[in-house]
Amino acid sequence: MQSRKLAVEGAIEFTPRVFPDDRGLFVSPLQEEAFTEAHGSPLFPVVQTNHSRSKRGVVRGIHYTTTPPGTAKYVYCASGKALDIVVDIRVGSPTFGRWDAVVLDQRHHRAMYFPVGVGHAFVALEDDTVMWYLLSTAYTAENELALSVLDPALGLPIDPGVEPILSERDQVAITLAEAERQGLLPDYATSQELERRYSGVPLAT
Repeated sequence: MQSRKLAVEGAIEFTPRVFPDDRGLFVSPLQEEAFTEAHGSPLFPVVQTNHSRSKRGVVRGIHYTTTPPGTAKYVYCASGKALDIVVDIRVGSPTFGRWDAVVLDQRHHRAMYFPVGVGHAFVALEDDTVMWYLLSTAYTAENELALSVLDPALGLPIDPGVEPILSERDQVAITLAEAERQGLLPDYATSQELERRYSGVPLAT
């Protein structure tokens, strides 16, 4: 498995080896040894898995979790094709306000790791796109927040030729600047401490 650090500090792309044959193929999208080597510590204990299916043009995000508790994610596209986007919304991060995007599909079978405190969005590029998530914390509705995926200051790569299909919550989500003004964004140092805890690394004293 190959790994690549993304433009957002702490986010990682993973590309596994694919084994095709006349029956189909075999692939392992998560390998702990490769993850530990790329991340520097073991994968977080998985508390919850999520599964979503979207038709072409659906845009989900930008979603994030209040920090604490914060959530780390490992995301894989099990069917279809998606443009997966990570956005650094951690105040004090060296890459605050930056984003990166990776195409997740059935050719390369890439996966993405999202560290605690960042924002996540994706665009479904095909019908029946299935996204699969491993999470370090359980879903709690009141801890889940959203930023506008159409925030012009971020300039995310949403195809201007496609009318994005957004949930009601995502349609009214605020901009990054407004969330920062309201004190709603995760703190970088706190996010780092929580990530170390979820990975089993002792917290700083």
